[in-house]
Amino acid sequence: MEILNRYINELLKKSTPQAPIWNIEKIKEGKESTWNYIDGCMIKAVIELYQITKDEKYLQFADDFIDYFVREDGSIASYDPKEYNLDNINAGKTLFELYKLTGKEKYRRAINTVYSQLAGQPRTSTGNFWHKKIYPNQIWLDGLYMAQPFYMQYEAAYNGCKGCADSYQQFVNVYNLMRDLRNGLYYHAYDDSRQMFWCDKVTGLSDNFWLRAMGWYAMALIDTMEVMPDSMTEEKTHLGRIYRELIDSMLPYQDEATGMWYQVVNRGGIKPNYLEASGSAIFAYAIMKSVRLGYLEESYFACGEKAFKGICSTYLSEKDGELQLDGICLVAGLGNKDMREGTFDYYMREPIVKNDAKGVAPLILAYVETMFRKKARENAA
Repeated sequence: MEILNRYINELLKKSTPQAPIWNIEKIKEGKESTWNYIDGCMIKAVIELYQITKDEKYLQFADDFIDYFVREDGSIASYDPKEYNLDNINAGKTLFELYKLTGKEKYRRAINTVYSQLAGQPRTSTGNFWHKKIYPNQIWLDGLYMAQPFYMQYEAAYNGCKGCADSYQQFVNVYNLMRDLRNGLYYHAYDDSRQMFWCDKVTGLSDNFWLRAMGWYAMALIDTMEVMPDSMTEEKTHLGRIYRELIDSMLPYQDEATGMWYQVVNRGGIKPNYLEASGSAIFAYAIMKSVRLGYLEESYFACGEKAFKGICSTYLSEKDGELQLDGICLVAGLGNKDMREGTFDYYMREPIVKNDAKGVAPLILAYVETMFRKKARENAA
């Protein structure tokens, strides 16, 4: 898709590590760039783009971006592991590939820096990482994507698989705690202490099924299974079943016309609910990738591809000679000083923005999956 190539190149051309054009939160806040999960999503996507295209400009961009933050001793500018914020782990995923591709020892040292956070991360009574130190006793679906693929890869590659079972068990706990047995969907967050104003005092769960949170969880499962060691065949099979159940639970809610999903997944008919780009792109990517890796049958690929094409036709447009991706929920969470209460109205009032990496990055990853598909067909011909 030539239009997507053009869009990606426009974004990269306008971005530097100091001022990435896709980090709308930083732009709105007027704050300087830091080590953060949003840029981590984008750079991971750029690295994947390099892996399929072998176009050196993508590797160069990713290397330059991460190199800007990582110091020679492996410490990372603007990152404090003792903040214990799972979001900050996400950008660490880029270090594995960049270390392999560039051989820079500072990247290997930085991997240890990021891992040091997980070694001290506070945990719930179930053994799950707190989402953030400022959100005590809470599990958010988002956090599984931010931390678990990094955690599993580190343990498998550098620590003799000592923590692999722990990572696996955190997924099993979420399945047991946060999944609604009636529809198979997952609630956004869980408070182990039952103290937060937004949670059900019996279950500890928040009120709604937020699309992007479930998307993060789907990505967490497929990306973690991808790096699990061969010794965990049984555990991988179990996570594969959990993953398939999630996808099978999402498909009845897929919009027939566009292939996308709604911001609050099971309330598509209630205004002002809307078809949301980032979560839809995440599921497009996850579904197509899981077919490629053999976790879902071939028939599922069309569902992911339909979502990918629907996002492009619905929300990718040109204005004043520049391309833009619309329909992206800027952010959604629970608690803190904003009193984010997790109601349907709350998810509706969060800003909808253009060109944010939380939507752009998974769309690029979905695009990469279509390229893998095309390449496989060419090789088979």
